[in-house]
Amino acid sequence: MTGPLHVAVVTETYPPEVNGVAMTLGRMLQGLMARGHRVSLTRPRQHAQETPLASARHTTTLVRGLPIPGYAGLKFGLPARRLLLRQWHADRPDVVQVVTEGPLGASAIAAARELGVPVVSEFHTNFQAYSRHYGFGWLEGLVAAHLRRLHNRSRMTLVPSRQLGVDLLRRGYHGVRVVARGVDTELFNPSRRSAALRAAWNVVDRDLVVAHVGRLAAEKNLPLVLSTFAAIRAHAPTARLLLVGDGPLRQQLGQQHPEHIFAGMRHGEDLAAHYASADLFLFPSVTETYGNVTLEALASGLPVVAYRMAAAAELIRHGDNGMLADPGAGDQFVRAALDLVTRPGALRRAAAAAPASVAALDWDRIHDQLVAALREAMARPAIPAPDAASFCLLSD
Repeated sequence: MTGPLHVAVVTETYPPEVNGVAMTLGRMLQGLMARGHRVSLTRPRQHAQETPLASARHTTTLVRGLPIPGYAGLKFGLPARRLLLRQWHADRPDVVQVVTEGPLGASAIAAARELGVPVVSEFHTNFQAYSRHYGFGWLEGLVAAHLRRLHNRSRMTLVPSRQLGVDLLRRGYHGVRVVARGVDTELFNPSRRSAALRAAWNVVDRDLVVAHVGRLAAEKNLPLVLSTFAAIRAHAPTARLLLVGDGPLRQQLGQQHPEHIFAGMRHGEDLAAHYASADLFLFPSVTETYGNVTLEALASGLPVVAYRMAAAAELIRHGDNGMLADPGAGDQFVRAALDLVTRPGALRRAAAAAPASVAALDWDRIHDQLVAALREAMARPAIPAPDAASFCLLSD
């Protein structure tokens, strides 16, 4: 099939919810519709007064959801197999794209298989790794096995990075494909730097602002952000730590560290200004499947210090636009950050190199990758063959 597609998208998170999956999905659907494709979206109702959207190229079906513990404002969708069977029987999609692995997503895979509609799933979140940080580490093996079975019922599993694709293949996943993520370089760029914002933080030009953007939660490895900044401040006494985001640890961190800048949730140009008005970005999370903030920080002119995994492993050139540490090596992470701060000219050179290193990751290219993957899934057998040859890089 070479004409416009009818893509049925099922997700448990969607804008204006703030997280990497919702942001990425919003951009992807914009790209599909801009190319003439039709999107039928099914997701949980976000608030009681919400009404479903209906237009020629985009319809929305709202289903029941329940709050996700520890994730304020987010819900998981309840199973909706019968509803989806009725809808897709009456208006059959060309392909079903399941974005999240919750009960709603699982029921969508079951419905698509029952109707014989090609189904593509996406792997965005290392839920098995998250279980360690929320007191359910003993469930990690069960969660990992469940996710593998779920994804292997789809014709293709989309992942955002080559490293994650190789990892999933080793874990027994089939039909893995890389569809990378993009960044809006018109929004995130060094020109957003704001002297007024820095003045509000009580810093001047020569002062160093070290930033972290993301959910203030256990899985983000925030103790290493704090200890790395403490080491930096020993060399740069006027440095400030900027924490953008919210989460279950916000109150505790604010009480323990009132000297830091807690900016809360930021969006759009305001978020872009917070990035660009800082000088160094710390991202020590070990639970990411990608890490959109790495892209946004680099585009904003911030050198990034991160572990050699997910987006950082592919985008950061060690010693050029940032620094990398071996996953889990906290002491190495601290030394990498200190190297940028203390080596003469290193931070300035890395800041100059950062935007150019992600300039080619425009969303148009990523949208083309997604459409190519969907078309390929439609041509694949219903049960993908479990071999490593089924893994190719659409990001190349």
